[in-house]
Amino acid sequence: MSLLFTDFASWQAHCASTGEPLYQPVLAYEIEQKGRTEDQIWPGLQRAYDVMREAVHTGLTGDMTSRSGMINNGAKKIAASPVTVLSPEFKNLIVRALGAKEVNSCMGRVVAAPTAGASGILPGVLVTLQDLHKLDDHKILEGLLVAAGIALIIEQNASLAGAVGGCQAETGSAAAMGAGAIVYCLGGSVEHVFAAVAITIQCMLGLVCDPVAGLVEVPCVVRNASAAAIAFSSAQIAIAGVDPVIPVDQCVAALGEVGQSMETRYKETALGGLANTTRGREIEKMVLVQDVNILPDEESA
Repeated sequence: MSLLFTDFASWQAHCASTGEPLYQPVLAYEIEQKGRTEDQIWPGLQRAYDVMREAVHTGLTGDMTSRSGMINNGAKKIAASPVTVLSPEFKNLIVRALGAKEVNSCMGRVVAAPTAGASGILPGVLVTLQDLHKLDDHKILEGLLVAAGIALIIEQNASLAGAVGGCQAETGSAAAMGAGAIVYCLGGSVEHVFAAVAITIQCMLGLVCDPVAGLVEVPCVVRNASAAAIAFSSAQIAIAGVDPVIPVDQCVAALGEVGQSMETRYKETALGGLANTTRGREIEKMVLVQDVNILPDEESA
């Protein structure tokens, strides 16, 4: 990891001294790590973004019914709802993030950014950002590199895994990546980009990982939608110049500290939280029986 930084302060100092945009050192890191040229990196990023857009489209057009039955075309239902609580733009954000995550829950193709459990957040955020501000793909790809740099620093100093740090580490990190990408793509300063990351972490801090029946479906899908909303709100707050007060690196340290102190039952074990409710346990039993009935008998096989 010789070309990337272990904290946001170093990343900011590097860009201040060299005049490079935020994405540039992350691009250099990708070139070194993958042993490829810059001309080869950009098409790879384009493929990733194409898959994200495809997941958004599939979530709104395909049959998104999961094997457990807990996920049942939620994005399409929201899109068609006759009662509109949100503005059209806000509703589109929610629908896209939720739909892309439903694709993951229904075994479709997604980009784990940074994890499969949070795979609806960046697609929802970036597709909506591009739609609202008419940005070209290349600017979005630069935003993806910025998001990747944010994730790598969080991973080094805290965690991106629900099994290590709870849902704050998965959907929280993805929301932080999205918020930073938004501010970058809209021309915000480095200080504003990192403020968006800090504010997002502050909003997501302490969120537990409690998947019902051990499946990345409930409450994961709806949390992708709410995390996308937090990404946009944090970006708006930051780009307006509101001070997060706690520096971003200290926010990341707090994320790691909270994750370490979180009880095991709240870290992707399905032993606590919503997974441990009466209904959650009933669903768990039904899912287990269903799997036993579907799996082929070893002797007959």
